[in-house]
Amino acid sequence: MSEKGDGVQEPDPNPRPIDHILLAAARGGPGPALVLGEREIGYDALDRLVGQLACWLVEQGVAPGDRVASWLPKGLWTCLLPLAAPRAGAVHVPVNPLLKRAQVAHILADSGAVLLLTGAGRADSLMPGDVPPGCRMMLDGDVALPERALGPSAADPQALAAILYTSGSTGRPKGVMLSHANLWLGAVAVAHYLRLAADDRTLAVLPLAFDYGQNQLFSTWLAGGTVVPLDYLTPRDVLRAVGRHRITTLAGVPPLWVQLVEGDWSETATLRRLTNSGGALTEPLVRRLRTLAPQADLYAMYGLTEAFRSTYLDPRLIDEHPTAIGGPIPFAELHVLRPDGLPAGPGEPGELVHAGPLVAAGYWRDPERTAQRFRPLAGGAGLAVWSGDTVVRGPDGLLRFVGRADEMIKSAGNRISPTEIEEAAVASGTTNEAVALGIADDRLGQAVLLVAAGDGGDEAALRAHLKRELPGFMQPARIVWRAALPRTPNGKLDRAGLKAELAP
Repeated sequence: MSEKGDGVQEPDPNPRPIDHILLAAARGGPGPALVLGEREIGYDALDRLVGQLACWLVEQGVAPGDRVASWLPKGLWTCLLPLAAPRAGAVHVPVNPLLKRAQVAHILADSGAVLLLTGAGRADSLMPGDVPPGCRMMLDGDVALPERALGPSAADPQALAAILYTSGSTGRPKGVMLSHANLWLGAVAVAHYLRLAADDRTLAVLPLAFDYGQNQLFSTWLAGGTVVPLDYLTPRDVLRAVGRHRITTLAGVPPLWVQLVEGDWSETATLRRLTNSGGALTEPLVRRLRTLAPQADLYAMYGLTEAFRSTYLDPRLIDEHPTAIGGPIPFAELHVLRPDGLPAGPGEPGELVHAGPLVAAGYWRDPERTAQRFRPLAGGAGLAVWSGDTVVRGPDGLLRFVGRADEMIKSAGNRISPTEIEEAAVASGTTNEAVALGIADDRLGQAVLLVAAGDGGDEAALRAHLKRELPGFMQPARIVWRAALPRTPNGKLDRAGLKAELAP
């Protein structure tokens, strides 16, 4: 490995199968690999558990290339499956535990999962037909690990290892296809620029079904550190866990930070770094975090599931440039392009385009939407992904986020498809047409505004239906009723006009 001028080794660009991550860990740290409540699991023991769960999957009839879905809160199986499924030659499909049955049914059918591992309560919420033919549902309490354990896989690093479902501006959630190499190099890159070490302890508060959340496991383990998963009820639970577990690394999204800065930080002196993605930090929030945890480096980051992570800002620059998203992470190749495809100049807005080995292979079984977002660069090799996000490069060389080019709503770190909300509203029977918009919100980044056709007499019924069918983060903050929704000259719903009127 070569070294940079500051003596830090350049990250290794050679990927391995993702289930090798525990074997490649930088050992010698003072802690275990995983802490679940009172249970501490060391690296060798955790790798054996991965092998045993992989063996169990094979015993259940899972074959190479099969998709294995999990719909569970944070626990042993959700931490093992991202490695165990690929070790068995399968593809892991983690489902956000906040999703409701309609979204789960779509993901199961779309992915063609042969096995769903879930808990009794979630299983009871499913309706007949939600689990498609050919998919076997098993409860987490029924998993009996065999004595035999599968050894490390010999998978091609370019082979498919996971499908992460994410919402787009139109249609239902789409599955982003991630290879072993995507996941491995993402872990290497993050561990490198965060300077994670074997004595680091990461509080994993983000959902493990997200790339940002899953990387909490991989990057920490590659560095030989300790992961402490946490499903929390209140922000106070997070700050208490930092003190109780001597946490050094805390990752979050802006709405969580907005809540955390209102809490008691008296027991957070062990923090070495705070990392943010899933939305832009505001300058007041940056100033507050720097005051509450002056000893901790604050990393502002930007990314999208289709390219994992794209940029980070060196924490030494954040006090002077609190709204910048920095420059490319290791292995990321970034371009800022004008609509004509030419590079944008300094100070000129352009679309952020991602290339390099972190770019996903496209959308699962969706060549049309893949072709829309994933295209080769002019004169370049391999696929690039067009983000739909507008950025500008300042004279200081740092990138700054300008806005989204599509209609997707981003609330509390969640990417929300307006179509999903609109379809659920129409399915309620209270309206025959609806438009969902994102409106600026200080705590959420964006809140959901639903514009529905009708007289508003059935708003209680509409809200009750949405609460049954959609997760909490998709619930409208406000519903506006119109006798008829406006249309453009070509007959389409005038989303832009509604947004200009209602969410300036």
